[in-house]
Amino acid sequence: MTSTTTTATPWDAKTLAGWAEPHLATVEAALSRWVGVVAPVLLGDAMRYAVLDGGKRLRPLLVLAANEAVGGNAHAALRAACATELIHAYSLVHDDLPCMDNDVLRRGKPTVHVKFGEADALLAGDALQALAFELLAPEGDEVPAAMQALLCRLLARAAGSQGMAGGQAIDLASVGIALNETQLREMHRLKTGALLQGSVEMGAACGTVSPAALAALRDYGAAIGLAFQVVDDILDVTADSHTLGKTAGKDAAADKPTYVSLLGLDGARAQASQLLADAIAALNKSGLTDTAALRALAHMVVDRDR
Repeated sequence: MTSTTTTATPWDAKTLAGWAEPHLATVEAALSRWVGVVAPVLLGDAMRYAVLDGGKRLRPLLVLAANEAVGGNAHAALRAACATELIHAYSLVHDDLPCMDNDVLRRGKPTVHVKFGEADALLAGDALQALAFELLAPEGDEVPAAMQALLCRLLARAAGSQGMAGGQAIDLASVGIALNETQLREMHRLKTGALLQGSVEMGAACGTVSPAALAALRDYGAAIGLAFQVVDDILDVTADSHTLGKTAGKDAAADKPTYVSLLGLDGARAQASQLLADAIAALNKSGLTDTAALRALAHMVVDRDR
């Protein structure tokens, strides 16, 4: 069901929390069932440590909200939601390694390589990435084969050289280099934005949606994906490590280009506000009526304090 206008009252934080709570419970239960259960003990422990009991679960929520917006397959959406979280978790495990960001704190606890050693951290990340794609291709007929293939393709594109991994490569090569706004935007579009946008696309791929609505959802995902990174850059200089659950100020210490270093704090905040407006405008353009959760998640991305 579609409409060209949206008249529903926007959700406040309490309403979003009420929507998210049962969805998060379902995701957590599924992750607990699927992650690290069939694995050598130490590897399984490292995988579960990396994934369970922590994180905002934004990517799974985006998958589920987009799926609801298009009235899609709930079984496929749950698997897609968990797959995006596994890719995100694997990326954090690898990003924290000494050969990359060399961080010791993640989600308020020691990073995986600090807890289990570098070799097992590397293997845990590898295993989480493989498991993500296994989840998208279950046996049986609850997820049609064509949908499985599409979900795998979308996730691979978001996570690979055209997305997250490509952005991380640019990030590592940009230390100490003064990027302009176009270059910084492209780096973060890939490193952070691609998987967030891909989460929205994967949710939509679990249902049937018109080309125009899909294009609008992609624009929404692109806007909040970039907004997430802009806010991350802001929080890196305005919040402390305890609040963030990770090391604050590490980008400045590593001489990495950020939106704050390029635009200043006020300029970065203005950029985040504009991207939020772009995301809401894209939802208005989509013609989809059940977008309240997507709208609320966009506000959460920009208004968060961690």
